[in-house]
Amino acid sequence: MAHWIAKTLATFLLLLPLTACTESNSTGQDESGQPKGRLATVLGRGKLICGVSGELPGFSFVDQDGKYSGLDVDVCRAIAAALFDNPDAVEYRNLNAKERFTALQTGEVDVLSRNTTWTLSRDTSVGLDFAPIIFFDGQGIMVKQSSNIKILADLQDKSICIQTGTTTEQNLTDQMQKRGIPYKPVVFEDVNTTFATYAEGRCDGVTADRSQLISRRTTLPNPGEHVILPDVLSKEPLAPAVASGDSAWADAVRWTMFSLLEAEELGITSQNMGQFMTSKDPTVRRFLGMEGELGKGMGVANDFAARIIKHVGNYGEIYDRNLGPQTKLNLPRGQNNLWTKGGLLFSPPFR
Repeated sequence: MAHWIAKTLATFLLLLPLTACTESNSTGQDESGQPKGRLATVLGRGKLICGVSGELPGFSFVDQDGKYSGLDVDVCRAIAAALFDNPDAVEYRNLNAKERFTALQTGEVDVLSRNTTWTLSRDTSVGLDFAPIIFFDGQGIMVKQSSNIKILADLQDKSICIQTGTTTEQNLTDQMQKRGIPYKPVVFEDVNTTFATYAEGRCDGVTADRSQLISRRTTLPNPGEHVILPDVLSKEPLAPAVASGDSAWADAVRWTMFSLLEAEELGITSQNMGQFMTSKDPTVRRFLGMEGELGKGMGVANDFAARIIKHVGNYGEIYDRNLGPQTKLNLPRGQNNLWTKGGLLFSPPFR
């Protein structure tokens, strides 16, 4: 009898990892075909709760009328469009760098779309799951043109403003230590205080992602008086994030991002999508939900990608209206172009 029990227990233990693996790789539906987890919660609520900065022009910024705009905001709008066919079904929560992860972990927000760098520790011990990278960046330092600071070495024994709770703090420490350049860190929790202190001349320089420096420079009294040093201190792959442990919700957010890239690669825009609705191309038909059940397998509508493009546009459209040549930022796409145009962005196949 004891031998039979031991044998049965051993068999159960062997099967347990296989069972767990099957559950973690399940679709976004329960046994009755209904969405589950955070996806079901969001659909049942009827709106998305999205964590953003709200203070970074071009990425997420709220104007005097309370209207949100920016690349990160359009990510939120794209998810809402996919789920509700309504890009305005979003409640925005402004979060600073220190509180953003707690808000996600506790369920205060459904998704974080807040110029957040994908790192190993955040992907593991912090408990986040990252969606695809939507903006490749790097850390830089901005100084006043009149300071005659030209390169990183010129900042020896100088003061540098930094926002705490970000990767920039550790990156700066690492780079200055590696190069043997002593400096004086001036650390703040609030990003506005960080840049205000720099603008008042109480710091010789300020460090952040280069895109953030370019964005913030436009808000300074005399933008032309400030320059960004050529040194790039780090890799900063920026991506939306969700709390780990919910593969169905992560899939919904992940494939919303991929839809933006795939649409641009296929040449589908918010302006010409109607022309593609009569396409005979099976790739286009699957993507727009006219064939197959890609959306159903994920727990959303089959035409989720078509909804996104109709309401928000493809990635190129989003980039141009928030960061492109017709904006104050005028950021060249560079590595944030599609792989077909020499950039780093691409989508896996929709099949």
